[in-house]
Amino acid sequence: MSHVPRSSARVSAFLASTILVLATLGSSANAAPSSLQSAFSSAAAEFHVPASVLLAVSYTLTRWESSSGAGAFGPLQLADSTNGAFAGAKGDETARSLQTQQAGPTVAAAASAIGASASAIRTDAKQNIRGGAALLAQYARDTVGAVPADPAQWYGAVAKYSGSADAPIALGFADSVFATIAAGVSRTTSDGQTIVLASTAVAPDRATTAALQLRAGRDSAADCPPGLDCRFIPAGYQQNSSDPGDYGNYDLATRPSDGLDIRFIVIHDSEVSYDRTIQIFQNSHNYVSAHYVVRSSDGQITQMVQTKNVAWHAGNWNFNMHAIGYEHEGVAIQGTTWYTDKMYQTSAALTRSLAARYGIPLDRAHIIGHDDVPGPYTDLVAGMHWDPGPFWNWARYMELVGNPIRPTARGGNIVTIAPNFQRNQPRVRDCQGSGSLQPPQPANFVYLRTKPGFDEPLFNDPGLNTGGTDCANDWGDKAVTGQDFYRVDRQGDWDAIWYAGSKVWFYDPKGSDVVGTTGTLITPKSGRTSIPVYGRAYPESISTRTMAQYSIAAGQRYVSYEKVRGDYYDAPTFNDLAHYSVITTPSEFYLIRFNHRLAYVKASDVDVIQN
Repeated sequence: MSHVPRSSARVSAFLASTILVLATLGSSANAAPSSLQSAFSSAAAEFHVPASVLLAVSYTLTRWESSSGAGAFGPLQLADSTNGAFAGAKGDETARSLQTQQAGPTVAAAASAIGASASAIRTDAKQNIRGGAALLAQYARDTVGAVPADPAQWYGAVAKYSGSADAPIALGFADSVFATIAAGVSRTTSDGQTIVLASTAVAPDRATTAALQLRAGRDSAADCPPGLDCRFIPAGYQQNSSDPGDYGNYDLATRPSDGLDIRFIVIHDSEVSYDRTIQIFQNSHNYVSAHYVVRSSDGQITQMVQTKNVAWHAGNWNFNMHAIGYEHEGVAIQGTTWYTDKMYQTSAALTRSLAARYGIPLDRAHIIGHDDVPGPYTDLVAGMHWDPGPFWNWARYMELVGNPIRPTARGGNIVTIAPNFQRNQPRVRDCQGSGSLQPPQPANFVYLRTKPGFDEPLFNDPGLNTGGTDCANDWGDKAVTGQDFYRVDRQGDWDAIWYAGSKVWFYDPKGSDVVGTTGTLITPKSGRTSIPVYGRAYPESISTRTMAQYSIAAGQRYVSYEKVRGDYYDAPTFNDLAHYSVITTPSEFYLIRFNHRLAYVKASDVDVIQN
C-alpha cells in the first residue's frame, strides 16, 4: 500500500471506461432512491456536505457496502482499534487487535460528533453515514474554515479523511474521490440497493490542503519494472516494548543470498481500502505487512517492504520466509466489484518481473493465493485465510503472467482445474456477513461432493469440519482454477480426485472443466498404511508438528512440484541482522497439492511416480 499522487485525469479516464456511463442509466436515475441513497442525501443535507463528495468518499472506501473489515466499519469505514482483530503476523495466524491511525475518521470521533453510541456507528449504516458526514464537515472547517457549497473546496477535507499525514496517501485518496465525482458511477450493493452518483465536472482546489502540513512522499526506492505507477512507503519497523522479541512489522534479511530462496508470490486481498491498508502496515503494533499493495481503480502499486526482507503476511512462517506478498485492494465476497483488469495487468507485470529475477516458476503451485497457504500445524488449520477468494480470475491472471492454463498432456490422470470463468457462476453464500446468497457472478472453482450427483453432500474437509457448505469462506469443498490433482475415477460427467485424504467428486461435463497435465506424483512408500502431512518444511530441531487432521493413505496419489530441504530462518530480535541465521537439515520434503491448499510430505515417507 503506497504511492505518489496520481493524475485525476488518468483515473477519471479509467473509471469512465470500466463503470456504467450514467447517460445510459436514465431509468435508474429517475427511479425512487434506495433507502441507502436516501441516507446519504439526508446526511449530506444535515451536515452541509455536498452529496457528491459524501457519496464518492464512501464509494472509494467501500463501494457503498456496509460490511466491516480489519477494524474499519460501515459505508464510511470508520476505524476502531478496539474491534476487529487482524490475523497477522510473523509466523502463526495470531489474532491481534488493530491499532487505529492517530488522526482521521474513527468510530469514537463519529459517535461524539452526532451523539450516537459506538455500537450504532459500527452496525447501523444510516448512523455510520451520518457520523462520516459529520467528520467530513469538521475537516472542512479545519481546512477552509467553513462548510462550502462548492465541492471543489472539499479537497483538503477529503485528504484529511484519509487519516494519513503522508502526502502520497492523503492526496492519492483525495484524487481517487474527485476522479469518481468526475466520472460518475452507479452500483447495486450486495443487499440489492442501487445508488447513483451523477457525473460532475469539478476542478478540486488543492490549495485547501495547506493547513494539513502533509509530509513529503518517499518513492525513490520502489522496486518495480519500468512503466508501472509505483512508489515506496515503508512499513512500520521498530521495537514496540522492552521485550526483545516484541517488534514489527517484518524481519530484515538478505534474500536470496542468505540461503532463503524466494519460491512463492502470494496474492492477497486487503478487505479494506488501499489507503487504510497502507496505514495498517505503517503501524508496527499491527504486526503485519506485505511487500506490495495494489490499487483497484488503476493498478497503482505501493511497495512497503524490500523484497530481500521477510514480510509478515502469509500466517505461516515457512511461506513468509520464501515468499513475496501482494495485498490487492478489495473485498473478497464482492469479487469483480474490486478486481479490475487494470489491477490484474499491473500485478501480473510485477509478478513477471520478480519471477524472472528470483527464478520463481510461473505455475499455480508458486503463484498462489493466501487461500493456498496451509495451516502451520493442527491448531491453526481452520483459521487460515481464504483470500483472494472464489471470484479472483486465476485464468486471466495466469494468462497475463505468461503461462496460461492449458493442456500439456492428453489421456493422463493428472488434471488441472480449469472451468470457464465467465460461464462458471455457482451458488455462493456470504456466511461471514449477511448470510445471503450472492448475486450470480463468475467464479474460479468447482464444488466437491462425496459421490457423483448434485444431490450428494458437499465434501467435509476435516481441516474445517463445516460439513460442506456453499459459503464463500468454506475452502474445504472447493477445487480452484490452476490446481492439479490425480484423477482416480470418472463416471458419466463426474470426475473423482484424491483430495485431503479422501476421494471426492466434481461435475465435469465432457471434460470441459479440466485440462490434462504432465507431472510428478507422490504416494506413500510401499509398506506404509498412511503417512503424515505437514504445513511447513522445518528442520526436526525446530518442529516435528504435523496437521493431525490429515493423512495420506496407501494407494493415494498427489501432484508434487519440488523437493526442498527443511529450513528455518531464526530472526528472534529487532534490527539484529548480524545474528539472524538460517537453520537447515538434511531432511527433505516434497511440496504437494493436497486439498484447496498446498502441503508438505517427507521425502523419506513417499515413493515418486512420473506420470
